Amino acid sequence: MVSVQNWTGQEAGALRAALRMSSRSFADHLGVALRTVAKWESLGTATRPRPDTQAILDTALARADTNVHARFEALLFPGRTHARPADYETWTEDIERAVACISRQNFPFATSLLNRWLGRHDPQALDDKGLYLYSRSLVLLGDLQRDQGAILGPLSAQHSYLTARGMFTELAIPRRVAQIELSLAVVEEMSGRLELSARQYERLAADERLSPRDRARAQLWVGTALSKEGHNEYATRAMTVATRAFEDLGEPEDWSVAHQKLALASRGAGELKQALHYIDIARTTGTVDSPMQKVRLDTAYGHILLSDTATRNDGLSVLDQAAQVARQYGLSHQLRSIEGIRESSRG
Repeated sequence: MVSVQNWTGQEAGALRAALRMSSRSFADHLGVALRTVAKWESLGTATRPRPDTQAILDTALARADTNVHARFEALLFPGRTHARPADYETWTEDIERAVACISRQNFPFATSLLNRWLGRHDPQALDDKGLYLYSRSLVLLGDLQRDQGAILGPLSAQHSYLTARGMFTELAIPRRVAQIELSLAVVEEMSGRLELSARQYERLAADERLSPRDRARAQLWVGTALSKEGHNEYATRAMTVATRAFEDLGEPEDWSVAHQKLALASRGAGELKQALHYIDIARTTGTVDSPMQKVRLDTAYGHILLSDTATRNDGLSVLDQAAQVARQYGLSHQLRSIEGIRESSRG
């Protein structure tokens, strides 16, 4: 809803036009003299109504319906992209639909849902609510770009996240800013900057801007980055702390994923028996509703099986199945990881 701090003749004239009233009707509506309305119209910003009349104009604007507010805003800010409340509701619904599509790796439809809004609006011309929805859409676009393996460059997750971070900073929403910083750390890890991403995760694991769950996830990802660097003992300690946090928070899915990560850290340390124990927990307690999670779980399981000559063929078979699902859903980053595991085993 538009508000006016100090009325001048310009705003008063815009309100008359938005109400679609003649000067006489507007004067009667406000209970002021016709010559007063004429003065506002002729002098514009050069005249200011008296304090009691300012209050009358405030009341008239507050009582007007949403269509009047839309016209009033368009008259005062002709360059601003206007979105009606109904548009915001539809945009919010499309964001929710995009979240569901991304969770199922239905990337084409999710992209369509997001781009119908991102392509329609200039963010610099949006009001705060519109800018919030635009930023949320950018973050989701970054999520699907990341899941598809487009992590660097002008049409990448990193670019989408950085743009959205600037917008949430402008809107002064620190929790959203911190969440994007966590996503940017994931991008760093995926691009191979493991020590840098581990430091970022460690900082965010103690960041009060984040929810307890997000801080626990950051703690878990400290371990994943360090595990890839071969620092398996420290990685396991970090992951164990995160696992306990997920249990305390009542987050069963995150708890299951943590055991998957612990399994890979144990494999890296050469503790195959412990790795099989952790991966069995992950496979029996985790949900595999999404193709992404199925690929990740099967990749971890296949990697562990491949580490033992007695189960090598089983490991290759599991990796083949994971690669088939990854290829079907366009999960190129996971495909590269699977191929890297195969190359490593052959080496």
